[in-house]
Amino acid sequence: MKRLIPYALAALSSLVMPAAAQSPVVVELFTSQGCSSCPPADKLMHELAKRDDVIALALHVDYWDYIGWKDEFADPDYAKRQRGYAVAAGRRSVYTPQMIINGQADIVGARPMELSKVISEYAVKTTPVSLVVTKSGDRVRIVAESAEPAGPLVVQMLRYTPERTARITRGENAGHTITYANVTEGWKILQQWDGITDLAIEADAPGDKPLVVLVQQGVDGPILAATQLR
Repeated sequence: MKRLIPYALAALSSLVMPAAAQSPVVVELFTSQGCSSCPPADKLMHELAKRDDVIALALHVDYWDYIGWKDEFADPDYAKRQRGYAVAAGRRSVYTPQMIINGQADIVGARPMELSKVISEYAVKTTPVSLVVTKSGDRVRIVAESAEPAGPLVVQMLRYTPERTARITRGENAGHTITYANVTEGWKILQQWDGITDLAIEADAPGDKPLVVLVQQGVDGPILAATQLR
């Protein structure tokens, strides 16, 4: 398996988003510093983070904290989001590492070839929703419209830190120092949107950290549009 990973990483890096696609592919990785199976998936995120056609987001969950190491990047809301995806898909359990692609497909574990295939499949899909995000100073302006009724939709905004390093001294990864890519923070719902009338809103976005806006059917349905400002 280890010998396959470099070739799989090369395949991930070589994919180019087709011109017909209207939105980057969103890959959410549910991970934890306390999970011994997670580092290979965490490594894949560094490759995904380099791509312009993918928005890679690492969501650290807290349900591994009980085994002796508290994940300093974890947010209980991310575990709630993961459980919401599981319920929507009819799955009975949640796992780490798990990747959710565009709010729909899921991949459990670090499977770069399968991930590459799923990303390429979603990259060619079109969406009725167009999304434009601009930032001026500490304010962000979000404009969206839909070519067909697509609602009800939820407009969400989040920030991320491109790299964060943790020295882990207890738990399953004790003794390891791991650098994580695109560690997500400050995830919030800005507004519900009917997906019929045009949308134009503004929100506070202080600081220089990269910013992501998602338009999603509910908080656990398909992601119809996304953009990031790095």
